[in-house]
Amino acid sequence: MSSPQTDAPLPLSDRLRELVQIFSRLGCVGFGGPQAHIAMQNDEAVVRRQWLTQEQFSDGMAICEMLPGPASTQMGIYLGYIRAGQLGALVAGIAFIAPAFLIVVGMSWAYFRWQALPQLDALFFGIAPVMIAIILGFCWKLGKKSIRDWPGVAIAIAVGLAVGGWRFNPLVAFVIAGLVGVVLYRPRRGSAQPLWLPLVLMTSVPLATVPTEVLALSSFWGWESIGEFFWPLVTLFFKTGTFTFGGGLVIIPLLEFEVVDQLQWLTRREFLDGVAIGQLSPGPVVLTSAFIGFKVAGISGALVAAVSIFVPSFLFIMAGAPVLLRLRANPWVQAFLKAVRPAVLGAIATAAIPLMQTAIVEQASPVLMAIAALIGVGSLVALIRLKVPTWQLVLGGGLLGLLTGAILGNPV
Repeated sequence: MSSPQTDAPLPLSDRLRELVQIFSRLGCVGFGGPQAHIAMQNDEAVVRRQWLTQEQFSDGMAICEMLPGPASTQMGIYLGYIRAGQLGALVAGIAFIAPAFLIVVGMSWAYFRWQALPQLDALFFGIAPVMIAIILGFCWKLGKKSIRDWPGVAIAIAVGLAVGGWRFNPLVAFVIAGLVGVVLYRPRRGSAQPLWLPLVLMTSVPLATVPTEVLALSSFWGWESIGEFFWPLVTLFFKTGTFTFGGGLVIIPLLEFEVVDQLQWLTRREFLDGVAIGQLSPGPVVLTSAFIGFKVAGISGALVAAVSIFVPSFLFIMAGAPVLLRLRANPWVQAFLKAVRPAVLGAIATAAIPLMQTAIVEQASPVLMAIAALIGVGSLVALIRLKVPTWQLVLGGGLLGLLTGAILGNPV
């Protein structure tokens, strides 16, 4: 990783202002997922402004892809570091995240405000099967990249069964899979010592005790709830941000296990709709955290959840270039990650099953079930074969849902 740019003609205040302008704009228009975000960042930083070379950009991208967390957000933090040091990293990351956060909070308020309206039911009737297609398409792409041998297949199946069949904690399953990878893919004698102990310690941090009934919606600001739920929100989303290996959709099994099955903060339908809202925003899908936080403790909860899930990304990038480069090259870390990636695949695929039931199987009539299935299959084909951007698929599904509601009545 390159050091911060020291020969820039602009003073620090001007460089920080420049970062705010560029990354807040990217945060507003960055529809199309992480690949689109990274392409726009490359255009701004390499092509237009020559902050760094294409090779340096690629090196930074390789490090961000290795780390847990949303790679495009981490790349923005990295570019801010290159341009204006640690303060630049902080400014660029916040500027990139803030617009999408505000959009998700606004959509969360509208969702819970008009949740009972038939039109909103119809909208998410069409969006829900699209989200299943996006999850399955992500599994397809991740499987092609991460499963290279039979041990990888076995790890994916074992974690899928553990998480889906036995309701095993996905975080613990990822760590166990990584330790299995350290054994299976261990480097030759004389290599650096394994670096898995911090990961084990992270999963041991307990969540505070909370009520087990499904929560009622908090007030808009959430002052009455944030005191009770501050620590559960921080611990849950900090751990989630630390273990989001392989892409933003990894949050699905992690959060579904916690907020639906264990803590019962959301129903499964609300959770699926929240993931769709995160996908609709121009920022990373991990901003689904803000949707969950809003349900639990209003604006206060949304802010605590979003900050907590992004703090690991800032820490990883701002920790320093030498540490990140050592981690990237460490053969024990590579062995750990080689097993975690198929474990992630198994967990996501398993998590999609109950969501598929909610989105397709549990419809009010066979006709609606068939329409939902067709929307899902068509979206999957469009995603894999035609490379249609996910946000366009979500919008298309919503329009089809509204059309179905207008023709057949309330689809729920």
